[in-house]
Amino acid sequence: MTRKAHVIVVGNEKGGTGKSTVAMHLVVSLLSLGASVGSIDLDARQATLTRYMENRRRHAGRGSPLALPDHAAVPPTENAAADEARFLDVLEWQRSRHDVVVIDTPGSNHPLSRLGHSFADTLVTPLNDSFIDLDVLATVDPDSMKISRPSHYSEMVWETKKLRALRGERTVVEWVVLRNRLSTLDARNKREMERLLGDLSKRIGFRLVGGLCERVIYRELFLEGLTLLDLGEGSGVEMSLSHVAARQELRRLVDNLGLAAIMKGEQAAQG
Repeated sequence: MTRKAHVIVVGNEKGGTGKSTVAMHLVVSLLSLGASVGSIDLDARQATLTRYMENRRRHAGRGSPLALPDHAAVPPTENAAADEARFLDVLEWQRSRHDVVVIDTPGSNHPLSRLGHSFADTLVTPLNDSFIDLDVLATVDPDSMKISRPSHYSEMVWETKKLRALRGERTVVEWVVLRNRLSTLDARNKREMERLLGDLSKRIGFRLVGGLCERVIYRELFLEGLTLLDLGEGSGVEMSLSHVAARQELRRLVDNLGLAAIMKGEQAAQG
């Protein structure tokens, strides 16, 4: 049987939602589960995930036992056809050699992003807990505070399913929306967001789970190429109660995404 990795796409057409942080933590979580992991940075003009990987490689070069994925960056150029060909070559290589491939996408409506989305077996959409970010998924009537219609990103996700169908691939994609960068304080807006996202999830077919709270630690970890899973003795970062809480959030996210089940499924498929 030809090896074909499970593809996890981290996507949202809005920037600043924590896509690269989520992608990096998913990669390292999968590595910690014993997966062979490839990662692709389609947001290579901003290149946050690629710089994160470079920081991690540099940290590992100082003697730290850090697991690393097979990482590739596909920076966009003015030649869309060449970009597509390069991405497909990288994706074919990684899908044939790894259990899981994680793809980080640009925070914009870019052809490479749409193409990357069309290969998702699991689509993970981090969403800041604000009405500004909700507008990417749906239009909300300000008078009734009800959803009037799905928005441009939701429509794009459905369009990518047509691309899958044209390639003869299954169109059932698990779409998971993460309420990311949550405030730890209860507020009316927070409750309204939960209600609206709950309604929208039933209309357009995604699963809603809790993401990662807004914490300074993520910016600190980026500079060292570390994740929450790397903290502890020898990491150079002193653990605090906030770090312990953040790690628990990550573990819940990994459980909610079913990464262990994905791993078992891929290993079973490979015989």
